[in-house]
Amino acid sequence: MTKTYEVPLLVLTVATGAIDGVSYLALDRVFTGNMTGNVLFIGFGLAGVSGLPVLNNLVALLAFMLGAVLAARLTRHASDPAKLPRSGLAVLVTGSVLTLLLAGIWLGTGAPGAIAMLVTTGLLALVLGAQAAAVKHIGIRDLSTVVVTMTMVNLSTDSRVAGGAGAAWLRRFAAIVAMGLGALAAAILTLRVSGALALLMAGVVMAAGTAMIAVVRRREVTAGARS
Repeated sequence: MTKTYEVPLLVLTVATGAIDGVSYLALDRVFTGNMTGNVLFIGFGLAGVSGLPVLNNLVALLAFMLGAVLAARLTRHASDPAKLPRSGLAVLVTGSVLTLLLAGIWLGTGAPGAIAMLVTTGLLALVLGAQAAAVKHIGIRDLSTVVVTMTMVNLSTDSRVAGGAGAAWLRRFAAIVAMGLGALAAAILTLRVSGALALLMAGVVMAAGTAMIAVVRRREVTAGARS
């Protein structure tokens, strides 16, 4: 049944790539999903590199961790016949709704000011941190939905070129492409139309991925009840 979660998780990965595209291009060079980038930017800023929004990066980093903590607390002891507990699905649904709400507010109020930008950055990072923690229950290590660095390592080291068996190469390659496609789509919309519309697109994709996970989860629960 784990395999049936792959496509929905890839859709969520597209959404993460899109949100990171929006946050970097429209929220002052900050990542809300890729925390490695924020750690580096904070280090560069503390070293005296000018023009880096250290506060924004720090807010994103702390909010991401808070989201992961909250999701872990909600799902850790959940008893459920499905790989993703009901509370984990609730985390994903809440994240989708919040992302769409932020996009709607942005569309209605125009470009965010400094404070609104910090709040938006923090909330998006919170959503993606919670999402990453929730989907851990599904147990597909190459589809964390928020980062593809280790996916690239696994793809490379397990490849036939490296002497491996080439295991799960399609899933790993698809995760990398999904992240890139999300970023590409968001960049085009942000640069040519608006960050708000790009975030709305990301929220719709996230909601679609969440809906797909809900369908898979329901089938899993039904199959477990029959067996």
